Amino acid sequence: MKKAILGKKIGMTQVFTEDGQLIPVSVIQAGPCQVVQKKTEEVDGYTAVQVGYEDKKERRANKPEKGHFQKANVPVKKYLKEFKLDNAAELNVGDELTVEQFADGDVLDVTGTSKGHGFAGTIKRWGTHRGPMTHGSHYHRGPGSLGACSDPSRVFKGKKMPGHYGVVKVTIQNLDLVKIDKERNLLLVKGSIPGPKGGLVVVRNAVKANA
Repeated sequence: MKKAILGKKIGMTQVFTEDGQLIPVSVIQAGPCQVVQKKTEEVDGYTAVQVGYEDKKERRANKPEKGHFQKANVPVKKYLKEFKLDNAAELNVGDELTVEQFADGDVLDVTGTSKGHGFAGTIKRWGTHRGPMTHGSHYHRGPGSLGACSDPSRVFKGKKMPGHYGVVKVTIQNLDLVKIDKERNLLLVKGSIPGPKGGLVVVRNAVKANA
């Protein structure tokens, strides 16, 4: 992994290229993230850095959390994430990861938590068809027949059923980085990204960009 950073989804807007082409973009408030802990091959068996994002009031942290940040001499952070970066050995505790590590035209993968929809039926959750709405039909939005009769006398695994919808980890791959605003720590990424406004996202260089 060459580049990675934590951020928040701000929302969507649009930008125009020099030739007048309109591009829909998602705006990400990315970093700055401080290195809180450094993992080394000698001590931990692998090389990585743990970074913190967004300051948190110290009174909202418990004693183990406070001790962890005091040891690193870093303000208490709301989010912690570990990255196995290629240059992890060169980073030190207290260093910052910013949007400056990225460049216009980079291809990125963005990971977030999808919006929650609560308990949803099969039409909203899976896009199934509804029943007839006229001619005396009293069955409109149900899941329909669940399975066979006497043989095999069971419902097959994977049947599309009502249930909890959303709040899952989602990664959108190969998104083009359209623009960087270094002064405001913003990344403008082409297309949509998972999660609601204000949701935490992980931005990293694309793993399949050259595939």
